Amino acid sequence: MLSSTLLLTLATLAGLFAGFAREWLLVADWGAGARTDAYLVALFLPEALRTMLAGGLLSAAALPLWQAQPAQTQPYWLAGQVRHFLLLGLALALGIMLGAPYLVKMIGLGLSVADGLQATQALRYLAWVIPGLFLQAILTIPMQANSRFVLPGLGSLLFNLPVVIYLGLAKKDADPITLAQCFILGSILMVLLLLPSVLRMGWRPWHRAPHGDNIAVWRQLWPLLSSSAASQGLTLLERLVASFLGEGSITLLNLARKLVNIPLIALMSLNQVLLGKMSGEGAIARRKMLDTGLLLCTLLTLPAAVGLIAAAPALVDLLLPKGLAQGPLPALLALFAVSIIFGAWNALLARYYYAAADTRTPLICELSGSGVQALLLLSLPYLFGIWGIAAAVMGGVLSTGLLLCHLLDKALLHKLLQWGCCALILCAAAGLIFLWTDQGQIAQLCAASLAALLLFSIGAYGFKKNLIR
Repeated sequence: MLSSTLLLTLATLAGLFAGFAREWLLVADWGAGARTDAYLVALFLPEALRTMLAGGLLSAAALPLWQAQPAQTQPYWLAGQVRHFLLLGLALALGIMLGAPYLVKMIGLGLSVADGLQATQALRYLAWVIPGLFLQAILTIPMQANSRFVLPGLGSLLFNLPVVIYLGLAKKDADPITLAQCFILGSILMVLLLLPSVLRMGWRPWHRAPHGDNIAVWRQLWPLLSSSAASQGLTLLERLVASFLGEGSITLLNLARKLVNIPLIALMSLNQVLLGKMSGEGAIARRKMLDTGLLLCTLLTLPAAVGLIAAAPALVDLLLPKGLAQGPLPALLALFAVSIIFGAWNALLARYYYAAADTRTPLICELSGSGVQALLLLSLPYLFGIWGIAAAVMGGVLSTGLLLCHLLDKALLHKLLQWGCCALILCAAAGLIFLWTDQGQIAQLCAASLAALLLFSIGAYGFKKNLIR
């Protein structure tokens, strides 16, 4: 599991840096103001769909169905799914293009008229990345089933690469429409990368699919889709609330999310590997894999969260355009980092259910947590400003995790509660390094790195000891 996770992590790491470079160049070229806010509003729907699919939405639903197919019918099953989701992607793109003015008003309610018009024009082009995103997600399924994780993991790099190249060359003269066309090119490159492999596996676009396959996929998919839609609805609510917190708040929120996503790449890789290995296994084997996965998850996330919290001011000053470190962004990043650990546990617990073809139980738990987060989003930001958004996220994550553990195993709930209390204490201790800025950025980064390395070493020793048992 660890070696597969490492390979996928390395494959997607380049995509992560490309995505971060995209955000950095956007802010450096256009500034952290109304113009960037408007473009991020336009990008919200395509990026939300890409996040859902990259997080394994389709693979979690369809991977057990693929593995249940006889080997000789798998290419036909895949051909049917490709046609189905291609048509769905085209229909969604057309609908978003036609409804762009209304969607922009809903997502960026606080934007000015001029900024709303700019966002509308960009969204009409950005909508056409959706067919490519669907195709890449469905073609990933047979590759994951054959433990081939690297090529699908390179999708994020190819998606962002044309955008990064264009922003790097055009700089302040970057045109929003040309930028949107670069996103479309990236979505096409994602698909082209996978085509040779799936063709070698026997897939042909003209194969006739067995009747009823799409119904079976949607029966598994709708609970996952509902959960993901609720999650993206919360992200939409965050953007909407941020649009009323002052010019540039949407950009700051987006940058904090991007920085927090750096350690989550390894977790996305672990989730995909764990799901592939647990699918088709018995209950005892699945539970053993879950326990191992939770240990590995904690080993990866706890040092990352502590390091991010401790080094937040220095990281913002070194990695992002100048001037942002003096604003609310470092504290926002530190608050978001706390939720990394608990959110990662939730994702692994949900995939334990998915591997057993149970997509309804995680849906109930996640909708419950989403309701808590939505209520907090409607109150905390007005009391604490932009930092209230991060606090609301933490409340939703904790409530989801408590319910997932309670329904699965009370002993596991008790164990994770103990781990969670220890994690919160360590994150609070990292806050002392966050406040220790008198000695300069280098000293703060060294102290944060040392704390993270120490935690990782202790965790690695405990993980190895557990495997030996």
